Amino acid sequence: MKRDAFFDNAKFLLIFLVVFGHLIQPLKTDSAVINVLYHWIYIFHMPAFILLSGFFAKGSGSKGYIAKLSKKLLLPYMIFQLFYTIYYFFIGKGDWMAAPFYPHWSLWFLFSLFCWHLLLIVFSKLSMFKGLTVAVLLGIVVGYFDNIGHSFSLSRTFVFFPFFLLGYWLTKEQVMLVKTKLVKSASLIIMTAAVLVISIYPDFSTDWLLGSKSYAAMDASTSGGLSRLAVYGSALVMTLSIFAWVPRKHGIWTEFGKRTLYVYLLHGFFIQYIRQEDLLFYNHPVDIIGFAAVSMAIVLVLSNKTILTIWQPFIEGNASLLKEKLFSHRKQR
Repeated sequence: MKRDAFFDNAKFLLIFLVVFGHLIQPLKTDSAVINVLYHWIYIFHMPAFILLSGFFAKGSGSKGYIAKLSKKLLLPYMIFQLFYTIYYFFIGKGDWMAAPFYPHWSLWFLFSLFCWHLLLIVFSKLSMFKGLTVAVLLGIVVGYFDNIGHSFSLSRTFVFFPFFLLGYWLTKEQVMLVKTKLVKSASLIIMTAAVLVISIYPDFSTDWLLGSKSYAAMDASTSGGLSRLAVYGSALVMTLSIFAWVPRKHGIWTEFGKRTLYVYLLHGFFIQYIRQEDLLFYNHPVDIIGFAAVSMAIVLVLSNKTILTIWQPFIEGNASLLKEKLFSHRKQR
């Protein structure tokens, strides 16, 4: 699929919000402003990312794609599961010892992404309406089972699958419908309304947005299904609202949008160290600008070509950038 600047721009914005959200998470109990911002981001940032992942999964099903998928997703998952286990041990993080299929922190996404591609083998044979209906029902029903949670990233796999499947079915032309003036105007109202609702209900549990716990664990054994359906609707509307304002033109940030997997897998080394050492403090709303600057710095550093060259063998399973650099160095000599 030919790259489009809009999608890379969207991925750059979303990976920044992922890093920013992870950075400010420990501070949300210290400030009402941080709490609102954190919840506002978490309504849509992963559903939007997952929808884009589904959009670029249209080539699934080709010969040998399961093997390629294992190399692309499961191998990096196992490698970084080991890396984070070792790293957590050295920085003194208490939950450093985790089973291979109990994903450390953000690594759940790789495991779930692999499962979503496998689910496409069945769901791609259904019509868009039938497939999405079944996917949403599965995402709702899974919350009623207490024993489905973090292990194998099973809960999140089913909870977020509707967004992946929706992305798979959407065409570029359909996605671009959000760029109309009407949608852009409505999106401003929607995004503002989200801020107001979060401000009115500040105790709303983030667990509803993470998708990793059962309804019983969130004290909603009976009404959980309706609540999840409301979360689905909110996430989709907010995702479309954000996409409405993503630039379509190529900019200096577009190239960084091509390297989001590196940022996603590596930013935890920064964030977890900052959390463990309690390096961040909130005293004034202006501090948020500083937190955003730190987050942007992490994104830009981890998108640097030197970082890509070093980590490519672990993330992509090849060393083409390193070979290119060595060849270039020899040629110069």
